[in-house]
Amino acid sequence: MSDLVEIRDLHISYETARGIVYALDGVDLTVYPSQILGIVGESGSGKSTLGMAIGRLLPSNSLRTSGDLFVNGKSIFDIGDEQIRLLRQTSLGFVFQNPMSTLDPTMRVGRQIRLVLNGPASDDSIYELLRRVGLPDVKRVARSYPHQLSGGMAQRVVVAMAISRQPSLLIADEPTASLDASVREQILRLLLSVREETGVAIILLSHELGLVAKYCDTIAVMYGGRLIEAGSNVSVFGRPGHPYTKALLEAAPGSERPGDWLEAIPGVPPVLQSSAHGCVFEPRCKFAQETCRTVRPALRPIENRLVACHRAEEVLRAEPSTAATHGRIA
Repeated sequence: MSDLVEIRDLHISYETARGIVYALDGVDLTVYPSQILGIVGESGSGKSTLGMAIGRLLPSNSLRTSGDLFVNGKSIFDIGDEQIRLLRQTSLGFVFQNPMSTLDPTMRVGRQIRLVLNGPASDDSIYELLRRVGLPDVKRVARSYPHQLSGGMAQRVVVAMAISRQPSLLIADEPTASLDASVREQILRLLLSVREETGVAIILLSHELGLVAKYCDTIAVMYGGRLIEAGSNVSVFGRPGHPYTKALLEAAPGSERPGDWLEAIPGVPPVLQSSAHGCVFEPRCKFAQETCRTVRPALRPIENRLVACHRAEEVLRAEPSTAATHGRIA
């Protein structure tokens, strides 16, 4: 199977008023056609930077210090502005957290879709696109301004725009975070149906483990700008090999046994103003030893997944997380 996206040892930092922030610290990742990849992690883990990097949409204060990122075999850092615009128009679609910040508040929905299509488009083709994403009364929706739509309807419009040019990859960054629970499920089911209909690959960036566990076939876990575990949904969430993955699952709502408290992860996420010499999770890890403080763990294959942990074998032998035991994450 050919690679749709290949990321090699990617390092990206931001210049801020407080100094350099190391957002991505040597990330390696491959995305395949038709795959649904869920990338999870706490705020500040680097997952949004990774998603933006794929489309070369990073802000002007960002800096790639080393590594590379290929889409359809081409480095996005070696092509010009016109080529990257063409890549975004033909191969990549984006669905962001807040649909109201994506849509132009001064323009009717139908006109916005027409502009995205970037060519002659009949009213019927716009109506059909809106029907594909499950919107009723498509003529009214096309005539509406974004503020006249509910949050769920507006996000469906964003999905329609994202898939309008039949991309090979859809990047959804917290696409349901601003929506209520029932609408969240509707939007995720919509993305799944789009994948089944078109074969588009999807990267879902989220901190909501329950949604990722339900809809993604492959999982990548990020922490402190690093990829620390990746593999199939069953492998990673069913029997985690990294202490952080295990701690995330045990802290997830729905993972606790009746009457138990949720297990909070001790400590705080790292301040990424320096690149850790050892494991970036070491200060919060109950499995940590001296090697973890001084030697960066390599991402290595073990039991059907990749894990960046010196003590992965012991983590795998540890008592299963309550989420895995109960077979559910809320």
